[in-house]
Amino acid sequence: MGQTMGQTTGKVTCDMAVSLDGYTAGPNQSLDKPFGEGEDGRLTRWMIEEAEANAEVIEGITDAGAFIMGRNMFSPGRGDWDLDWTGWWGDEPPYHAPVFVLTHHPRETVTMRGGTTFTFVTEGIEEALVRARAAAGGRNVAIAGGAHTVNQYLAAGLIDELRLHVAPVVLGAGERLLEGVGDLALEPVSVAGIGSVAHLTYRVTR
Repeated sequence: MGQTMGQTTGKVTCDMAVSLDGYTAGPNQSLDKPFGEGEDGRLTRWMIEEAEANAEVIEGITDAGAFIMGRNMFSPGRGDWDLDWTGWWGDEPPYHAPVFVLTHHPRETVTMRGGTTFTFVTEGIEEALVRARAAAGGRNVAIAGGAHTVNQYLAAGLIDELRLHVAPVVLGAGERLLEGVGDLALEPVSVAGIGSVAHLTYRVTR
């Protein structure tokens, strides 16, 4: 990676739980069904039921100096903010680091327990990445999702490492990964089957 003011810049990584047919969520995501109809927790069930066997993988998902996510991952709302809403994760989200939320609606930074801050970025994906890199202090920046946000970063050539966690599930419809990203150049790094899930890591080459 390149150098920034004498410091090594970390990688831009992305971890996504995905169905065999390429969906990260079912259709009609809502407050009651944050991962859409028909998903019912099946894409991430391995993180709970097989947590011990997958402990290293699970730890790696939140091992970053800063995170970027789309508004749809942070909130079920789509218009003006409900200022009482501070995410799906309770008072202490799992990130323990700065999180930059892409949105069209400005909002003041939200500070949570455990070191997580949600900063809302209205200037687009490149500006969010600049700010996340600065906040990460040389560590990796993780693109946390959802699929629409990940697809934007992949299409722009801004992700270095793509980690797919493929569950033995067929959703048939919903929010699809790798849609509109062009002909990506992907170099396989590792493949591991642990319990019911296949972990596939690719380096995204330029």
